[in-house]
Amino acid sequence: MGNRDLQTAWEYHNGTKHSYASVRAMPHVLPWDIQPRPYKVYTTLPPMPLPTPPPPSGVPALAAVSSWQEHGSTAKSPDLPTLASILHLSAGITKKVTYPSGEMYFRAAACTGALYHIELYVVCGDLPDMEAGVYHFSVPDASLRRLRTGDYRSILVEASGGQPAAARAPAMLLATDTFWRNSWKYQARAYRHTYWDTGTILANLLAMATAYGLPAQVAVGFVDSVVNRLLGVDGQREAAVCVVPLGSGPAPSPATPPELPPLRLETAPISKTEVDYPAIRAMHAASALTDAEEATAWRAPPPTVPLPDPSGRLFLLEPLGDDEAPSATIEQAILRRGSSRRFAREPISFRQLSTVLHRATQGIPADFLEPTGALLNHLYLVVNAVDGLPSGAYVFHRDQGALELLRAGDFRREAGYIALEQPLAADASADVFLLTDLNPLLQRFGNRGYRAAQLEGGILGGKLYLAAYALGLGATGLTFYDDEVTAFFSPHAQGKSAMFLVALGRPARRRALSQPESRPEARAPKF
Repeated sequence: MGNRDLQTAWEYHNGTKHSYASVRAMPHVLPWDIQPRPYKVYTTLPPMPLPTPPPPSGVPALAAVSSWQEHGSTAKSPDLPTLASILHLSAGITKKVTYPSGEMYFRAAACTGALYHIELYVVCGDLPDMEAGVYHFSVPDASLRRLRTGDYRSILVEASGGQPAAARAPAMLLATDTFWRNSWKYQARAYRHTYWDTGTILANLLAMATAYGLPAQVAVGFVDSVVNRLLGVDGQREAAVCVVPLGSGPAPSPATPPELPPLRLETAPISKTEVDYPAIRAMHAASALTDAEEATAWRAPPPTVPLPDPSGRLFLLEPLGDDEAPSATIEQAILRRGSSRRFAREPISFRQLSTVLHRATQGIPADFLEPTGALLNHLYLVVNAVDGLPSGAYVFHRDQGALELLRAGDFRREAGYIALEQPLAADASADVFLLTDLNPLLQRFGNRGYRAAQLEGGILGGKLYLAAYALGLGATGLTFYDDEVTAFFSPHAQGKSAMFLVALGRPARRRALSQPESRPEARAPKF
């Protein structure tokens, strides 16, 4: 089974679709007695406390969301306080709420079911106040734990087929997924969430890197087994998802890879027992790259699948300019962010929607999106209540900066239905669906293209989140009835597949609760 055997991707995608019938035919009762813990714990490694982050960057959130630093010859390395800030504002605990029955912790980025199955690692050379090594970011005590001592960056350079950004990066951040922590609730569909939830973290990470003037690029093309071995994960229960070269050094990383002995480090069990979902393992194995040549071939322009020329009424976006936009910094927007539980059914302005769409779609620095600015997903919208924009179904023409009206009408009921019958989508001012044509994408990238499409959907969704919160709006991620989404936007979206959904609107004020609902996950967004 190899990356070019596309049948596996189609079997996984079609086999994990939600439909009205499938949701009712296979009800899933959560096994509370084996609920996984929401973070990884190394039981024998001492913590390295992270220092107080540097002062706020002062960079406006909308600027950080919509721009990036290019990799170049200028040396720019993160120091430890900066690295601490990036880790904290990407995946750390940003607030907690205390109730009589216990405490609830909230993270910097949205996650399906609040199950927090994505781990972050650091691989670096010598940095100011930090020795070269391989580290794990420990969320509960906001510390690093060193897994290996020494400079292992060349391992990642080789595994990525000589990826240029990796070759000169002083540090690299890596994300892994512990699949059971999410499949406990979402079963085999959880593999999609691997990339959705990594994507929302990366949206924060890229924005913070921009705020600190650090170049960063998302790399999905690497030899899986090598990166897993470097981190000491098995590739079955926990596996590498992406590598993010961070910063630019004056010279390439050491050319000679060091020895890579296996790691045998003790970790706390995440659950009393685990349920295996073979479809997840099969899809991940079938999209693995096995050698550096495959990783090198991965880096090429993505397939171009332009939208048809507009035939419906066009509405040119009217985004706020820098001098008109709110002054919230990126740090403030991240700390303000939280998945909205209810929307007020009040309109937002067309300028606000224009700003969110414009800022979130300026491009993503990634090895599967070269030249930077290309996108795999197209944005389709259900507009329920936007002042200055008729209610209806739309498609976004990014190259023209315009929304095309596909169908006018009040589609609140339909929006709620195709979003797995969730009232949030019906109550939202606008719902943004990300759809892609998987056929050319899989032909170009193989099964790994499925990872890329889902990951880009998550990053774009995270950017939509941040832009909305920068404007004082609310947002939440939702799941959907796959084929019903395509059917709703067809014939324009015929043949496309839904990757992600973000609902935007004005949050409704909630009554104060004396204690959380019976289970913490019940308060989580219903991805």
